[in-house]
Amino acid sequence: MTARLAAVVLLAVPFVWLGMVLAISFLETPLKFRAPGITLPLGLGIGRLVFRALNAAELLLAAALTLAVLTSTAGRSTIAGVPTTVLIGLWALLVVQVAVLRPRLDRRAHQIIGGQVPPRSRLHLAYIAAECAKVILLPTLGIVVALRLEP
Repeated sequence: MTARLAAVVLLAVPFVWLGMVLAISFLETPLKFRAPGITLPLGLGIGRLVFRALNAAELLLAAALTLAVLTSTAGRSTIAGVPTTVLIGLWALLVVQVAVLRPRLDRRAHQIIGGQVPPRSRLHLAYIAAECAKVILLPTLGIVVALRLEP
């Protein structure tokens, strides 16, 4: 990856990723359950598919950002520091969501879809908290990168 392409990725990807999180987590998800004819099991089934796709896209975007940070810092330190720290935070949130929270939420959704009533859980609140943290970290990354880019 060239330095110029790395700069474009570092500037654009955080905002693309932010748009995806806002559109899916904070717009599509709550509205889905208000649509006529959508039952809880149906909404959960759709949600499982949508969040699996979102997380796959997020993993690709995080990998692209990581490659861009590594490329942009090779031989110089103009992007190192805050962007690297923010990226590590984004990776941590994503890993927790994909490897810890979503599998548990999927099991819970399967129970509900199957007609069971699982005990109350705060898993959704933890997932939402992670989404809120990404909504803070992603524009922070984009803005810090924009301020550090040479004209």
